[in-house]
Amino acid sequence: MELLEKIRILADSAKYDVSCSSSGSSRSAVPGGVGNAAAAGICHSFTSDGRCISLLKILMTNYCIYDCAYCQNRISNDVERAAFEPEELVQLTMGFYRRNYIEGLFLSSGVIMSPDHTMERMIRIIKTLRQRERFNGYIHIKLIPGASPHLIHEAGLYADRVSVNIELPEEESYKSITPQKNRIEILKPMKQIATNILANNEERRILHRTEDFVPAGQSTQLIIGATPASDGKILSLSQNLYQSFQLKRVYYSAYVPVSTHALMPKLSHPPLLREHRIYQADWLLRFYRFSAEELLSEGENFDMNVDPKTQWALSNMALFPMEINRVSYEMLLRIPGIGLTSAKRILRARKLSPITYDGLKKMGAVISRAKHFILISGKYYGNFSLRPDLIYEAISEKKDQIQMNLFGEIDESLGLHGSEENRVFTDKEKIKKLLLEKTIIKNSLAGGL
Repeated sequence: MELLEKIRILADSAKYDVSCSSSGSSRSAVPGGVGNAAAAGICHSFTSDGRCISLLKILMTNYCIYDCAYCQNRISNDVERAAFEPEELVQLTMGFYRRNYIEGLFLSSGVIMSPDHTMERMIRIIKTLRQRERFNGYIHIKLIPGASPHLIHEAGLYADRVSVNIELPEEESYKSITPQKNRIEILKPMKQIATNILANNEERRILHRTEDFVPAGQSTQLIIGATPASDGKILSLSQNLYQSFQLKRVYYSAYVPVSTHALMPKLSHPPLLREHRIYQADWLLRFYRFSAEELLSEGENFDMNVDPKTQWALSNMALFPMEINRVSYEMLLRIPGIGLTSAKRILRARKLSPITYDGLKKMGAVISRAKHFILISGKYYGNFSLRPDLIYEAISEKKDQIQMNLFGEIDESLGLHGSEENRVFTDKEKIKKLLLEKTIIKNSLAGGL
């Protein structure tokens, strides 16, 4: 088979794996070497300082002895197959780098013959790149569950980041959907890598010249929508993985309906919005000091109409409104519309003078959302008297589709059932104006703010 055909087949087969990232590596250039991953890194991914980088994301082979129902490359699926020899991938990576197409390699593979055989061939590729070609660019390699511990360790000596994909959120799904795999075999290499990273960090602290072991850490991937697992279950699992294995990232991949297997859901399209909500919640776990239990119980799913932080706030209205000039940094992070950067700006600015409404807008806060949950020098700028149902309708991302539900509730409270006014205003801007007018009337009648 021609090289271009192999690239076409195996690069396309690699697209379903989303767990590629380069941030965290510090592999520098060396005299006589080629490339580096110190200030940049990698297909399109992002470094910790926000720069976009590229890598060759490819499979060594899409032949596989496993029959995972959710996988495009399962043994029972009739797809084009191809395989690279280790030397072919070495030359391909170096050729692409010298032409400035890439800055590194993301290498995965189907399982051929056995986990050990597959892992040995993948290690041969990255070892040759590092030792013979003196390639110092970024390398991310997928570990094969079931491979021997010494092979897992050797892979970590040459890669910047490694990952083992859990894929399924619930352990009981493995027996029916991917019978050749199990949760224990997947967690073993993750635990080994976490232990070895800690040991390596301690050695470097004492000896200083110890060789780096997986300097960019490890990650994993979960498939969203392939099983009945709830968002709460997925988020709880992610939290446990972060805490137990010090993962850099958990990636989430909306299930692409590539299989007609009887056990797989019949989806018309991937659940991309659900994937997005789980990513937002994952961000809250990692940077906003939320816990999974605060956001959802294990049996719950996220509301698709609002982001997870807004959903949490609407369920905890007893904590609001918060005075923007006095509330702690931890609570600032829990206000919808206020992010990490704007929260830090607020802390710095209010040391000099009280925050104003206009000042808050200039700090990057999403004021249209935040105003419903805050006081600014004692004044409330929201329109709905802290009514969570009305706030939800107003800031929902699908508010144009459900706005009339709000009209019905307001009309009922004001005795305006079926009024001519309600039937005439259909233009979007007129609807917004009518909503505001009715809210002002309602609040004045109720003695609201």
